Amino acid sequence: MQEALLSVRTAKADDIAGMADVYAAAWFHAYRGIIPGRELDRMVRHRGGRWWRAAIQRGAGLLVADFEDSIAGYISYGRNRDASARGSGEIYELYLLPEFQGLGFGRRLFRAAQSDLVRRGYGTLVVWALAENELATGFYEAMGGKPIAKALEYFGAKVCERVAYKFER
Repeated sequence: MQEALLSVRTAKADDIAGMADVYAAAWFHAYRGIIPGRELDRMVRHRGGRWWRAAIQRGAGLLVADFEDSIAGYISYGRNRDASARGSGEIYELYLLPEFQGLGFGRRLFRAAQSDLVRRGYGTLVVWALAENELATGFYEAMGGKPIAKALEYFGAKVCERVAYKFER
């Protein structure tokens, strides 16, 4: 695949179905065996068209990887949600369809969001990933992220560790 056929752009209403498809496919690919099945199914069902429409309408930082007029992935980002981390940005989510992972699309989305956060005045950014999601942790480490914190997240009766990665520009 040629990276030239990929464009990174702001999400629009026409992208809703594609983003919902990416979310579902990426979550099942990344988290099956980590997040219990019932919890995973519930979380994926929660992210239907209505959720994505609201995200676009409220002006969330949301970019898509458009490959030959199909949504291959997306990234959502904005100010850090942790009140003690004022002045830093956060990448909330970065997901690609499994068949597009490892081709540079994630790097393109990450760099575009990082550049936008810098333009908005955020010199650093943080992203959280489940420690068991080796695809994500490996990606963020390869991108230069430094682990700075850990926390627990509960999925039904299962407890998972999350790792925060910090990036400085």
